[in-house]
Amino acid sequence: MLFFTQCFGAVLDLIHLRFQHYKAKRVFSAAGQLVCVVNPTHSLKYAPTRCAAAQASTEQGILPACHHHEAVHDPQLVPCTCPLFSCPWEGHLEVVVSHLRQTHRINILQGAEIVFLATDMHLPAPTDWIIMHSCLGHQFLLVLRKQEKYEGHPQFFATMMLIGTPTQANNFTYRLELNRNQRRLKWEATPRSILECVDSVISDGDCLVLNTSLAQLFSDNGSLAIGIAITTSKVHSSEAEM
Repeated sequence: MLFFTQCFGAVLDLIHLRFQHYKAKRVFSAAGQLVCVVNPTHSLKYAPTRCAAAQASTEQGILPACHHHEAVHDPQLVPCTCPLFSCPWEGHLEVVVSHLRQTHRINILQGAEIVFLATDMHLPAPTDWIIMHSCLGHQFLLVLRKQEKYEGHPQFFATMMLIGTPTQANNFTYRLELNRNQRRLKWEATPRSILECVDSVISDGDCLVLNTSLAQLFSDNGSLAIGIAITTSKVHSSEAEM
């Protein structure tokens, strides 16, 4: 009976996952869009000191070195850019993607337009939903974070970071779109470089920000579908419209 119950539960989970996938495709019906179901990960203790150091170094035009070591480092080395962990890894920018995939098991999708389906939005903060997006010859990191900027008032923050330099990031525009129940919310902006640190972007509010009631308005049974599109652009602007 126990074996039957476990198997039956696994089948139900699979059916539920397929149903979520179908609903996301129904909402975002544009041809060629890929749907990625992303499960949440509870964030470990952040390392604001490392991020602050990274941001300061980037503003000075110097690629940061990890604060876990006291030795002098190659200025071309960058620390781990995964926002979930205080990871001591560092390496060249060209191998950041390999590190994220192999060490942190972050999935990567191909295509100009995809649908990011975040599950279990009800989980307590802090919680992250993360994927990598390969498009136009570059890799981007999409981060959706549930975090309390004010005690007792969790908010959702979504941003797209280019795994590259700030100069390269300025060549692109990304769009995040929520569409449900005849309502549409869109955020369009220039992506930030991964060298600038996700925590800093969220602290500055330079991203799509949803309060709990707004997130629930666009969610479906605890899942939030976000359409993602990336284009090349020289225009530096951002907007949020409803």
